[in-house]
Amino acid sequence: MSETMSTNEEKKLLLNGRRAIPPNNSNDEENEVPEMEAFGLIPRGFNPRDYLRVEDIYMFKEPHEINKQEHHTDKYYNPKLIVRRGQSFQIQIYFNRPYKPETDQFWLEFLMGRYPQQNKGTYIPIPVGNVLKPGQWGAKIIHRENNSIRLSIMSSTTCIIGKFRLYVAVLTPFGILRTRRNSATDTYILFNPWCQLDAVYLDDEKEREEYVLNDVGIVFHGNVEDVKSRSWSYGQFEENVLDACLFLMDKAELELSGRGNPIKICRVASAVINSRDDNGVIAGSWNNTYDYGVAPSAWTGSVDILLEYYSSKQPVRYGQCWVFAGVFNTFLRCLGIPARLITNYSSAHDNNANLRLDFFLDDEGKVDTKLTKDSVWNYHCWNEAWMTRPDLPVGFGGWQVVDATPQETSDGMYRCGPASVQAIKHGHVCFQFDAPFVYAEVNSDIFYTKTEKNGTQMVESVDTTHIGQLIVTKKVGSDGMMDITEEYKFREGSDEERLALETAVMYGVKKQNIQDTTYQPQTDVEMDFQAQKAVLGNDFKVTVTFRNKSRNTYTATTYLSGNIVFYTGVTKSEFKKHSFSVKLAPSSSSSFDIVIKSSEYMSDLLEQGSFHFFVTARINETGKILAVQKATVLEIPTLRIKTKGELVAGKEMSVIVEFTNPLKQTLENVTLRLEGPGVLRTIKKQFGRIPMNSTLTWEVKCIPMRPGLRKLIASLNCDALRHVYGELNVQIQKP
Repeated sequence: MSETMSTNEEKKLLLNGRRAIPPNNSNDEENEVPEMEAFGLIPRGFNPRDYLRVEDIYMFKEPHEINKQEHHTDKYYNPKLIVRRGQSFQIQIYFNRPYKPETDQFWLEFLMGRYPQQNKGTYIPIPVGNVLKPGQWGAKIIHRENNSIRLSIMSSTTCIIGKFRLYVAVLTPFGILRTRRNSATDTYILFNPWCQLDAVYLDDEKEREEYVLNDVGIVFHGNVEDVKSRSWSYGQFEENVLDACLFLMDKAELELSGRGNPIKICRVASAVINSRDDNGVIAGSWNNTYDYGVAPSAWTGSVDILLEYYSSKQPVRYGQCWVFAGVFNTFLRCLGIPARLITNYSSAHDNNANLRLDFFLDDEGKVDTKLTKDSVWNYHCWNEAWMTRPDLPVGFGGWQVVDATPQETSDGMYRCGPASVQAIKHGHVCFQFDAPFVYAEVNSDIFYTKTEKNGTQMVESVDTTHIGQLIVTKKVGSDGMMDITEEYKFREGSDEERLALETAVMYGVKKQNIQDTTYQPQTDVEMDFQAQKAVLGNDFKVTVTFRNKSRNTYTATTYLSGNIVFYTGVTKSEFKKHSFSVKLAPSSSSSFDIVIKSSEYMSDLLEQGSFHFFVTARINETGKILAVQKATVLEIPTLRIKTKGELVAGKEMSVIVEFTNPLKQTLENVTLRLEGPGVLRTIKKQFGRIPMNSTLTWEVKCIPMRPGLRKLIASLNCDALRHVYGELNVQIQKP
C-alpha cells in the first residue's frame, strides 16, 4: 500500500508544475517533525540531556477542568483538549530542572496537515512573552513551581478550525530540540460564538445555549393547516462525531488554510452532505422505495448517519430534506457555528427561477400532469447558520440560508448558500450565494394556465399568497414553534413587499408581469376549499364553498381531483375524481361536502400520508375558471415511551416503547429505533408482524451517562406505515 502511495504522490508532484508543494487539504495526514534540528555540524561530546528538556505536558483536558469548562466544550465525548479560538487556555509543562528565563529559550509549535506553512496558518510558532494580545496567537507564563511552569495560551480569532499537533521546541547552541510526537497533546480548535472578534459571535447566551450547545431539536413537517413536529437528535458531542465532521472537510478537499472561514465551510458542507456529484454523506430518495437502505422517515438523529459515513466512506441511504438538514445542523453546531433548522411551508421548487410556478389545465379544467413541471413542496427544510459576511456590504451578516438537499446545481455542484436572510427579505438577490433560488422558494406565484385549441395560452387564475405562507423554527429554550416568516418577507400586500419584489426583479430575478398575459380574473364569485382533520385509516369529508357576490344567478361545473402525493408535491396517483354542477344564487354562499373513504386511498398511500386536492370550477355563463389547491396530511398514530426504575446517571434504567396497530391490516417487517443523546446509543429491533389492533411492547435497559434534562426519541417503520414517532423528556439525576 505504502509503495503505491509514494509513486502516486511522486506522479502528482511531477505533473504539477504550478505549485511547489501539493495541496494541503487533509487534517488527518501528518509530516515527520525532527526531534533534533541541527544548525550545522554537531560537535563531538554534544549531549542533548545537558539542556532544558521537556519531561511531560499536562493539558487540563478533562471535562471538569478549567479549559473545557471555560470553553463550553465539556460535553464533547472526546478525551483530547478541545478549545475555542480567540480565548485563552492553559497547559502545564514539566522540565528536567527549574526553568531559567535568563538563559533558557523555548517556544510552542502547533502544526496541521502534511505540509505545514506559517503563511497558510498551518504552522504556528508561539514564542513565550509577557503579555497576551486579544485575538492574536501568544503565550505567557502565569505560574512557576519547582521544575514546572504553567502557560496561558491565546489563539487567533481567525485561526483554522480542526485538530492541531503540539510540539515544544527548546533552543540549544547547536540546534533545536523538540518533544516527541504525542497524540495525547493534540488540540482541537473550534469556532467561538462567545468571542466578540470571531466571525460567528452571537451575543445572546440563551441563543448560544440553543444554537450551539443543544444536542436535540425539533423538525416541523406536515403542512400549513396542520403543522406537525418531531424530535431529532443532533448528537454533536457524541463519540467520534467531531472527527467525522472534520473528515467531511477533508472529503470536500477544502484547503486547510480556508478552514477558518465559516462562509467557505458552509458552502463546501452544503455540497458534501448530499451524495450527488461528490459521493457525499447521504443519498436522497424520493420515490418511496428504499431497498438496501433505511427509509428517510426511520432515522431519529444524525449520529448513526455521520458515523456510518466516517467508517464506510460511502453514501448512507436514504435521506429527504429534513435528514439532510438534521445532519447539516449537527455538523455546524459541532464545529461551533450557531445553526438552526428551518421549515418553509408550501415551498416552491421552481425549475427555472422565474418566480412563477405554472400549473397547466386541460379543457375540463383538470391539471395536466404531463405539461406541469413545477411543484409545490408541502414543506421544505433547510438550515440557517449565523456569521458575519465581510464579502457583502454592511448589514447582510447574521442568519444565512444553507441547504444541503440536492435540488439545483450552483457553480456546477448540488449545493445552496450561504445566502443572507436579510438580502432575501429586501430583494437584494445579487449577493452571493444562490439568493435568487431561495427568494423563489418563499415568494413565487402560482399561475393556472389553459391552452386553447389554437395553441394560445390563457392565464385563468393567479395565486399570489400560497407559496411561503409560513416559515418556522424551534423556539429558543423550549420545544415550541417560532414563526420567522417576517424575517424572510414583508407582510403580503404591503408597500415594502412590492418594493422588495421590484428590487429582486431589478437584480435579475425573472418575473413575467401579469399584464403581459391575457388575464381577467373572475371577481364576483369566490371559491374556497376545506378538508376535515383526517385520521389514517378513517373516512373524512372535504367541503367546497362558493360565494356569489354578484346579482346574477350562475351555474358552475366543478371538478375535484384527489391525489396521493409525495411531500414534494409530486403526484403518485389520483385516487378520487368527482365532478358536479352547482347553481349559485345571487348574493349568497353555498357549500358542498364530498366524502373520502379510507378504501379509496389506503392501497396507494405514501409514507407521509399527504393528499393534494385540486378543485377547478368553470362558471358556465362567463367561461371563467376558478382554481384552488390544498394539501392535507393524515393524523398518523404515535409511539408511547415510558421509563421504569430510578433515573440516575450511572445506574441502570428501563425504557419501554409501546405501539398499537390502528390499521385494518397486519403490519409486516416492522423496525423500531430508539435513541437519546447522553442516555443511550441508537438501538434497533425488528418485529415480524403486528396484527391489527394488537399492541407491541419493547423494553430496553440502559445506563444514562449524563445528568440533566435529556430526550428519548423513537421511530417505527414498515412498508405500510412510516413517519411514526414518539418522544419523552427525562430528567436524569446526579448520582
